Amino acid sequence: MDRLDHLEHLDKHLVDELAQVARETVRDELREQTRKQRRTATLYAASGAAALYAGAALALAVGLALALGLPDWAAALITAVILGAVAYVLRGAARPAGSRPEVGQGAGAGVGGTAPVAAPPTGPGTPYPPMPPVAPGATGTPEPGTAPTRAGTDAEQPHHRA
Repeated sequence: MDRLDHLEHLDKHLVDELAQVARETVRDELREQTRKQRRTATLYAASGAAALYAGAALALAVGLALALGLPDWAAALITAVILGAVAYVLRGAARPAGSRPEVGQGAGAGVGGTAPVAAPPTGPGTPYPPMPPVAPGATGTPEPGTAPTRAGTDAEQPHHRA
């Protein structure tokens, strides 16, 4: 039995040692990956800063070129409108495809959209419950805040003018 206790101690020691080696290996690997990602992020940041300055220089060049034939304020205004249009197009290109309204779907009365339909869509996946088939209170009880109607009054018959 004493021999088995000694082997059990060796097993525990071996497991602890293997766990320590695995932890160190994983830690070193993560440290190396973090170092690579940090370098990549730094290069992306530097690239973005350079692109920002290049865009500013391009905008200045466009403004100065327009200022040759126009007043300075008009050249600056036209340059601002051009940059705004470019920003709008880039924002639209950056949106995921699922969030863009397609032609024929109601996205308001904006460009390329149609007017919204009178009733909201229902069914599974909609953010609100389906509309009931009968309006609340249609069983003969009036809605709160409305005057009750009597059968045979003018409220049920159409009004015609001669």
